[in-house]
Amino acid sequence: MKKNILFISSTGGHLNELMQLSPLLKKYDYHIITEKTKSTLSLKDKHPNKVEYLVYGTKDHPFTYPFKLIYNCFKSLYLYIKIHPDYIVTTGAHTAGPMCCIGKILGSRIIYIETFANISTKTITGKMLYPIADKFIVQWSSMKKLYPKAIDGGWIF
Repeated sequence: MKKNILFISSTGGHLNELMQLSPLLKKYDYHIITEKTKSTLSLKDKHPNKVEYLVYGTKDHPFTYPFKLIYNCFKSLYLYIKIHPDYIVTTGAHTAGPMCCIGKILGSRIIYIETFANISTKTITGKMLYPIADKFIVQWSSMKKLYPKAIDGGWIF
């Protein structure tokens, strides 16, 4: 039986990085979760019955962001129960945090890939998930100074 893998990230660069792993999709029973935007709607065509969406929200909108985050936490719990992945693979950011925490509590293995964009500073999601990730991968060797237990995986591009 194939392992059930959940790939999750926010939209934009994080999703672009995550989709670099798409050759793995053939090997596993997989699902993809990202934020619903015009640019992500085509994922449902490429991956029928394998894509779910969370509400798009950024910290640039301080009034609505907390409400969207709370909604996404509840929706993440619902989607986790529906999918019940063996592994959760993520490149971040805020969209993935709640799902990874839920997954850790309920028995999934967490694989976090720190974003390619950071060469010398930690991301907020990286700080949050470093203690709970089963595998924490950095794309730049310089990041091993900040995350000593991380695996230097090299670039995924």
